[in-house]
Amino acid sequence: MKNGFTIVEVSILFVIFLIVAFLVAPLSLDETMQAKNASRWRKVQSDFTNIHYSVRNQEDINNFDFAAAFDTVMTGEVKSDIEPYKITYMNGTYPGEEYRFDNFKQTYSNATVAYKLYESSLTGAKGILMYDVNGSIGPNVWGRDVFGYNIYSDRFEPFCKNETLAVQRQDCSKTGTGLCCSNSYLMSGSFN
Repeated sequence: MKNGFTIVEVSILFVIFLIVAFLVAPLSLDETMQAKNASRWRKVQSDFTNIHYSVRNQEDINNFDFAAAFDTVMTGEVKSDIEPYKITYMNGTYPGEEYRFDNFKQTYSNATVAYKLYESSLTGAKGILMYDVNGSIGPNVWGRDVFGYNIYSDRFEPFCKNETLAVQRQDCSKTGTGLCCSNSYLMSGSFN
C-alpha cells in the first residue's frame, strides 16, 4: 500500500506545471498590455476634442489658415522632438508612404505624436495624425500601441470610422494592418 507521492511523481507534476505556466504567461501578459494600450487610447479622446477647439480658436482669433493654426496648437501640446522610429502593421509588414511620418514629437504624457497635413485632398481630410500611446517603447505596431486620426477642418476622426464593424474587426487582426483598431477599440470598448 502506497502512502503518498514519490519524488519522481512530484517532480513530473512540477515540470508539467512549469511548462503550462511558460506557455500561458506570455499570452496573458500580451493581453494585459493590449488592454492597457487600448484604454490609454480611449482616454486621449477628450484631449483631441480640446485640440480641435484650440485649432478653431487660433484660426478665428489670429486669422491663421488651418495649417498654421494646427502647427501652433500642436507645438503647445508637445515637449520635444524625438528621433523617428519604425512602426509596423499588425501583419508584420511596413506601411507605405501614406502612413510613415518623420516629425515625431513627445507629449507631456510621454506618448508620441506625428502628423502630416495635405496640400489638397480628394476626401476632404486636411491630414492624418499618428498617436503612439506608450511612446517609442515597443511594440510600435498599428492597432497595438499606435492609433490614428484623419484630420478634418471641423473634427478629428479615428481611422476607419465609416467602415462596417466587420471590416474593422478583420483589419484589427493579425492578418490586417491594425489601422481600423483606432475606431474599433473606441466603438466596442474591447479588443479581439
